[in-house]
Amino acid sequence: MTRERPDTPTDDDIEDEEDALPAPAVDLGEATPGALKAGIEVIASFAKHLPNKPGVYRMFDRAGEVLYVGKAKNLKNRVTAYARGMAHTNAVARMIAETANMEFVTTGTETEALLLESNLIKQLRPRYNVLLRDDKSFPYILLSGDHPAPQIAKHRGSRQRKGDYYGPFASVWAVKRTIDALQKAFLLRSCTDSFYENRTRPCLLFQIKRCAGPCTGEISIPDYQALAGQARDFLAGRASGVKKLLSQRMQDAAEELEFEKAARYRDRLAALSAVAAGQDINTQGVEEADVFAIDEQAGQFCVQLFFFRNKQNWGNRALFPRADRSLTPAEVLASVVAQFYDDKPPPRLVLLSHEVEEIELIAAALSARAGRKVEVANPRRGEKADLVEHARKNAKEALSRKLADNAGQQSLLAALGAAFGMERPPRRVEVYDNSHIMGTNAVGGMIVAGKDGFMKSHYRTFNISTETIAGDDFGMMREVLQRRFTRLAKENGAAIALAGEGSSPPPCGEGIGVGGERPGERSAGDGEPGRSPPLSISPPPGGREEPDSPKFDPDASTFPSRPDLVIVDGGKGQFEAARKIMAECGAGDIALVAIAKGADRNAMRETFHMAGREPFKLQPRDPALYFIQRLRDEAHRFAIGTHRARRKKDTMKNPLDEIAGIGPSRKRALLLHFGTVKAIQRARLEDLMRTPGVNAATAKAVHDHFHEG
Repeated sequence: MTRERPDTPTDDDIEDEEDALPAPAVDLGEATPGALKAGIEVIASFAKHLPNKPGVYRMFDRAGEVLYVGKAKNLKNRVTAYARGMAHTNAVARMIAETANMEFVTTGTETEALLLESNLIKQLRPRYNVLLRDDKSFPYILLSGDHPAPQIAKHRGSRQRKGDYYGPFASVWAVKRTIDALQKAFLLRSCTDSFYENRTRPCLLFQIKRCAGPCTGEISIPDYQALAGQARDFLAGRASGVKKLLSQRMQDAAEELEFEKAARYRDRLAALSAVAAGQDINTQGVEEADVFAIDEQAGQFCVQLFFFRNKQNWGNRALFPRADRSLTPAEVLASVVAQFYDDKPPPRLVLLSHEVEEIELIAAALSARAGRKVEVANPRRGEKADLVEHARKNAKEALSRKLADNAGQQSLLAALGAAFGMERPPRRVEVYDNSHIMGTNAVGGMIVAGKDGFMKSHYRTFNISTETIAGDDFGMMREVLQRRFTRLAKENGAAIALAGEGSSPPPCGEGIGVGGERPGERSAGDGEPGRSPPLSISPPPGGREEPDSPKFDPDASTFPSRPDLVIVDGGKGQFEAARKIMAECGAGDIALVAIAKGADRNAMRETFHMAGREPFKLQPRDPALYFIQRLRDEAHRFAIGTHRARRKKDTMKNPLDEIAGIGPSRKRALLLHFGTVKAIQRARLEDLMRTPGVNAATAKAVHDHFHEG
């Protein structure tokens, strides 16, 4: 049985990619007087019954979609201000005109309201809020604490494993660079526990002085734990003490004429120095801080974030929030900071490039979340101000670069649409390719491109079933496309059904069944310990008139889930197989192109196959042709990389892992006794039973596993 799964490409591909630049807010003009009046009447009817307490409010349109989530120190006063209908921007007026219902949650303090507001914004993604596209988790360094010989590894996600976590790092590249240096300095193992338990001789990392070899007893466990303790001290900011200790040991070894030992300490010191030397910025006055700086150009915002830990720069990340152009940079920055730490531990110091109005409230909310004091400041002079200014320059450069790249990508999509005779430039392009070796480890890959370039969060891999004939590229392509477009048809059908029931469809690219919770599925306050229950306020009687303002177009700000153009790697056979499957799945209206390299397989001489057209070629200097080659090469890279990862996993698999009831200790006993897995496979039952630490039942299970039939 095979299944389609969201791809888990290499971390280098995802983590170092900048966020996509969101579409600017769509200006629908001013709300019509009739619609605005109806919205004011709805809000005023709710305001009459509200208490003078802090809390969070949500505005809904007639379809049940969340328009806005806000917090208030006094709910009654805040909602009443909307009902006055005065001094509102065009965006706020449109929001009021579309409001058909409201929900409220009271809280004990304004700080609790701010925390709940940021949580609901990230969960529901309301149209009129500042939205931070932060769907990538930041990597950490983990030094495990659940094994006698601690493992150093990159970690992402929930912190369920026992151990010490250090971070966050802005990119996987920064994590790998730091781990590599720490392995040189402290000789810590990076292998998994299962690999560790099954070693009978030291691996290559021991040979190249990257590991002390605790798995085979090359170093005693107490001595190895001492190395792990030094690594903890270094990562915790006590690097000077560690360097002093290593320097002293190097001097002692040199005085005792143990020059090889002294050279090893020298190399370890050099590795520690390389961690600091590789930093773009180093600071002595700021030990732990996050620096936020914002820049605004052409109605777009960019927030540059720098991580400083242990007086070292652990990388930076550019964030591109979606916000209405009427908002000030300070307002956008305040919302970004509140949302960013919704699922991350804040540092002791947060530096901002702008003075925000609720800086004390944000500091109190972050302190409550961290369980310790967190300072939020806007420095004006000194080293901290220099860090903020550096981040501000990076934000300006990142936004300028993204705007230029976005304009260039739009022109490439326009050229692509013109080359294939499309009525308008494609918004979503999907490219498919397969990879296998003689039918083994077969995998299909789908890459996606749009106006922001390669959309790597939308990449997918497809496990090819064993029923497909080995080496049948046509069958592989049919299977991949059938599963892709069958699932897409089901998701679109579910979205239409939800819309017919009065609920809003899921955002494009976040369909039901893909793995996300539909916005609006949870009510505010559900499962929130310590929260007050939501106020039960019924909608005003009599309803309201239909707003005259135009309906919000989701295509203006979201990436579509349905492609406009599908490209497959292959000739006429691949094209016919793909066209047949897409027609059967109700996707026959999507433009389909097959790329054939030809007999000579020369670049720039590809032949293209499309429905209703004879096979054709593009001019060698056509920009669309260069773009198509980039798409095809990316599909090749992605499919081959996934195939190689799967093949590597199979080669590292121990056949003993497939036997039920065989744990690490018994696997180790068998390997120590027989030497290799092949010897275990050839062993007789009597020989297996004579293995120290292996009972008769285990021996019979191993023998039956390798001698079935």
